[in-house]
Amino acid sequence: MKLNQQGLEDQAQWEQAGFGLPQFDREAVTAATKENPFWIHFGAGNIFRAFQANVVQNLLNAGELDRGLIVAEGFDYEIVQKMNRPHDDYSILVTLKADGNVEKTVVGSVVESCILDSEDAVEYERLKEIFRKDSLQMVSFTITEKGYSLVNGKGELLPAVESDFLTGPRKPVSYIGKVASLLYTRYQAGEKPVAMVSMDNCSHNGDKLYAAVNTFAEKWTENGTAETGFLAYVNNKEKVTFPWSMIDKITPRPDASVEAILKADGVEELEPVITSKNTYVAPFVNAEECEYLVIEDAFPNGRPALEKGGLMFTERETVDKVEKMKVCTCLNPLHTALAIFGCLLGYKKISEEMKDAELKKLVETIGYTEGLPVVVNPGVLDPKEFIDTVLNVRVPNPFMPDTPQRIATDTSQKLAIRFGETIKAYQASPKLHVTDLKLIPLVFAGWLRYLMAVDDEGNTFDLSPDPLLETVRPYVEGFRLGEEADVETALKPVLADVKIFGVDLYKAGMAEKVCGYFKEMAAAKGAVRAVLTKYVG
Repeated sequence: MKLNQQGLEDQAQWEQAGFGLPQFDREAVTAATKENPFWIHFGAGNIFRAFQANVVQNLLNAGELDRGLIVAEGFDYEIVQKMNRPHDDYSILVTLKADGNVEKTVVGSVVESCILDSEDAVEYERLKEIFRKDSLQMVSFTITEKGYSLVNGKGELLPAVESDFLTGPRKPVSYIGKVASLLYTRYQAGEKPVAMVSMDNCSHNGDKLYAAVNTFAEKWTENGTAETGFLAYVNNKEKVTFPWSMIDKITPRPDASVEAILKADGVEELEPVITSKNTYVAPFVNAEECEYLVIEDAFPNGRPALEKGGLMFTERETVDKVEKMKVCTCLNPLHTALAIFGCLLGYKKISEEMKDAELKKLVETIGYTEGLPVVVNPGVLDPKEFIDTVLNVRVPNPFMPDTPQRIATDTSQKLAIRFGETIKAYQASPKLHVTDLKLIPLVFAGWLRYLMAVDDEGNTFDLSPDPLLETVRPYVEGFRLGEEADVETALKPVLADVKIFGVDLYKAGMAEKVCGYFKEMAAAKGAVRAVLTKYVG
């Protein structure tokens, strides 16, 4: 059983092994999609394959759509070269349900994969062709929050971006430069309307995409490398929109236990590929069953009825409320807390942490007691029910092979939103007091303790990737477990860093508490557990 067009011709074999298969004429859908594409997505990663691609497949199966998806990869071309194309753009979705059931689906809604490489004339021209099409309604992105940044961790323009500003839209090399160039192609084709939809898990994601693209439009029109009308086009909401969205579905990297299930079914060539850019991809993706995608309904070229596939379309204010509910209170802060302390306590699975009474109490208190009082109910989702599902179904799911090490990635980029917004809400409230927050500062202290790269048993471990590691690690590199140190002086610059915490912790009246927790956790082996017992239990 090979995952490609030829291997799927024997449908009975796959169905007997329990796989759900595409129920549409893929050849006809492919032809219609290539001729009149309606949706191209940038970012060929797990979330896209597990969520958006499966939604479109369900709608194709139901006869609600007659065209599929085109995916483009602009960061790691090997994903397309070594995974998408060898498998004829098919992938396997393994849904790991909390009740222990495993649902296996062959997803065939992606019918073309492209490489966002301006150095490859054939690849780039195909993307330009897609962007010239009248039919194109949506360009979406899951490229991570870092993908929209034009600067490095020190605030300096990235060299590729700086070069692209000067050379213009003909052959840019930076990711957003190439996206802006394709949008310029659409402008030149007759100022055709389109929605540019960030679906990344970050606050006000549409604004981040807009800011990056608009900066290119400004630079190019200023220096004459693009027509002056391009900037007006990017800023004309009747032509181009940058809707906000909120996405939520846990899709850990492909797990060996899931690979074993598929191998036992007879599926061949399942071996994951680790690319030269250290991306870990496989022909399958494993994911939880819960999923949410709420999108601002701003589509100047129209859109299909994707709400029939479970997506929620609403106004920007509601997206903002949902996003804040999830990112600032009801899920992401809880994940980050578990990631930090999971690394310190040697856990390899997030689900295992929920069997730890103190860690369970930690996230329950952060969610229900410290966070929930400042959540605005968005109406389309109930905050308490959302936390209930997170803590009782999603995070404890033993079949979800998610790790604290994965979630600890880029923590410096997450703290300001995941916790800083709650602190700001407390500061702004006439009834709430920042001094009432006991466990959010404990998470901050835990992160600083984590940066020592020594676990609670005194063993060293590898820190997860983070763009600010070189900036923040020096603040703790002089500390050793059990040794006296001037913690306040050493940590003062980072505790006052608004970009990291969302607030100046000194001005918020929280720095002293964070320093105190940190000193206790660095006092000896076993001190992290002792602090959790003391303040959480």
